[in-house]
Amino acid sequence: MTSPQLPPNAYTDAPQQHPNLILGSLQLLFWLVLRPLAWRNHLKRIDLDLKSDSSLIILLRRGRWRHLALWRLFIQGYLILPILANLLLGLVLWALREPIVNIAFRVAFGVAFGVAFGVAFGVAFGVAFGVAGGVVFGVAGGVAGGVVFGVAGGVVFGMVGCVAAQAVQIELDALRLQACRDIEAIREAHRSLVTGELESEVSPLLLILLIFSRSLVTGELESGVSPSPLLRIFSRISEDVDAALNQASAYNQRLLLRDVADKLNLQLENFAPSSNKYTVRFYPIIKSWREIVTNYADELAKISELRQEIDSPYIIGVPLTREQEIFTGRDDIGLRIEQLLRDRRRPPLLLYGQRRMGKTSLLNNIGKLLTNTIIPMFIDLQGAPSSASDHAGFLYNLAREMEKSAKKQGLTLPSLAREVLKSDPFTYFYEWLDEVEQALEQNTALLMLDEFEVLDNAIVKGRFDEQDVLGMLRHLIQHRPRFKILLAGSHTIAEYQRWASYLINVQVVHISYLKEAEARQLIERPVKDFTLRYEPNAVERVLQLTRCHPFLVQLLCAEIIVLKNEQDPSVRRLATLADAEAAIPEALQSGGFFFADIQNNQVDATGQAILRFIAAQGEGAVVSCESLLQQFPDAEITLKLLLQRELIEEVEDGYRFQVELIRRWFDGRN
Repeated sequence: MTSPQLPPNAYTDAPQQHPNLILGSLQLLFWLVLRPLAWRNHLKRIDLDLKSDSSLIILLRRGRWRHLALWRLFIQGYLILPILANLLLGLVLWALREPIVNIAFRVAFGVAFGVAFGVAFGVAFGVAFGVAGGVVFGVAGGVAGGVVFGVAGGVVFGMVGCVAAQAVQIELDALRLQACRDIEAIREAHRSLVTGELESEVSPLLLILLIFSRSLVTGELESGVSPSPLLRIFSRISEDVDAALNQASAYNQRLLLRDVADKLNLQLENFAPSSNKYTVRFYPIIKSWREIVTNYADELAKISELRQEIDSPYIIGVPLTREQEIFTGRDDIGLRIEQLLRDRRRPPLLLYGQRRMGKTSLLNNIGKLLTNTIIPMFIDLQGAPSSASDHAGFLYNLAREMEKSAKKQGLTLPSLAREVLKSDPFTYFYEWLDEVEQALEQNTALLMLDEFEVLDNAIVKGRFDEQDVLGMLRHLIQHRPRFKILLAGSHTIAEYQRWASYLINVQVVHISYLKEAEARQLIERPVKDFTLRYEPNAVERVLQLTRCHPFLVQLLCAEIIVLKNEQDPSVRRLATLADAEAAIPEALQSGGFFFADIQNNQVDATGQAILRFIAAQGEGAVVSCESLLQQFPDAEITLKLLLQRELIEEVEDGYRFQVELIRRWFDGRN
């Protein structure tokens, strides 16, 4: 067996360096640390004037820069070794399960820092440190930079590291957002913004050098301005685009996309006068996104026109906003709410109704139904407020939602900083309410808390204290006449006893089916210039199948439009009774989430069995109470619940389904 060939003089004090650049670099480090005599002899082999304490800059000035061995030493000592050291650091961090993004940044910064450090001390300051010092500082400084920049609390490195990390991430975010060249890329952008996993084809090392070189020239490397609000803007825009493209009809896609374009226009107006470096960086990206969204909406309009398709104005699965023309009726509920708001006893209100009855749509549009002296402030408790981890976060998010909602009504409220709330949240929140009252002047604020059950769940889980949060609402009702409280949910206050004890004398406003005239308008004239016409018996059938349930009317009519758009243009613009019947199976399928929610979340196993039993009897069938009790001996309590959920109704001495489409779902035979 032959032994591997070793470099000449391997075991002497003047060994030959390995020809491989990487192995030779490691050999240099070994000599420098453990065999100083071999290191010195290697330097003499390169140049007789070269010593450990020599300055490379002196040799370069003497014209030795043409010496290839000298350049090899320079590359190995000041470039390859810092890279190898930081790659080793990266492996250690990976073994410790450090996030890949953090590892990439630390390694990249360590390499850049090591190279700069090595060159600075080995070349620029070679008089004091020389070649050996440059190599040592290049390796040690690079590793230290990579480690320290990832550890909070580093004195100098930590401060610069935080700023650099933020700067790199901002630039990565900007590059990714800037790379969104079509509507599909925009709709997906929020997924990476939320998780912080933006990737870029640009080298992190190049980014760091770019950012630091920019900073040295402009002096703008500071951490005082946070880019987070900007990124939230892009994330929300992306989510809105995604929601728009998920709409079944091109009409609704265009409608929501134009709303997105309006939001982008507003952001451009806000950004234009700003000299902040972040807004300047992101301004052209917003401009590009607006152009992409607008062009796509225009293309949808052209395609729809060419195909002579019927535009569907129906919004399925999301609440209607103020901008959407399709919101219909509810004048009687608006009048009832306004009457109660004028009650001198200042009772809290509960807008109660089953899911998908249009509670949130009503709250979004309630400003159209009330006098302009009432300022609606909509708070979605499924969002940020109830997701907060403590009282300070809850009150801060509550204040932000109030500010945003008031701004839509043309009223600017004072801002409330999160930091202020940390020491004594409720005290400072009450002080902020004093400022809000001054801003209201003679107006009244209607604080609308949608999905109040979610806040109750947060209280049950112990994130919020019942007495503090509900006591705050009671304090608003009793001591601040400029504020009115309206809760909205699919449960009564009686089902949540803790609320009943704080919110005394709650007045219930029931929201249920549309009036027949309102439902007819939603079917026949949902928006201006609607191109589809209905035969009278087709309209009657839609009313029979839906019982004027607002969600189900939209669901069935949307499916009728889909069906008509597949037919020949000669019969496309007139909906018949046969069309209404043919759309039923598709509506049951596309609206499956609505029906499944009833089955799985609103009734128990006994309730499901009762509903299936009644459904099997056929359309409009009435099942006697006696028959039900024979089949289900303990059904009395369940029957009361089904009545409360508005799934069945009492007819003489029996029960039947209120809504035919819901019956068909439980029948399973469609």
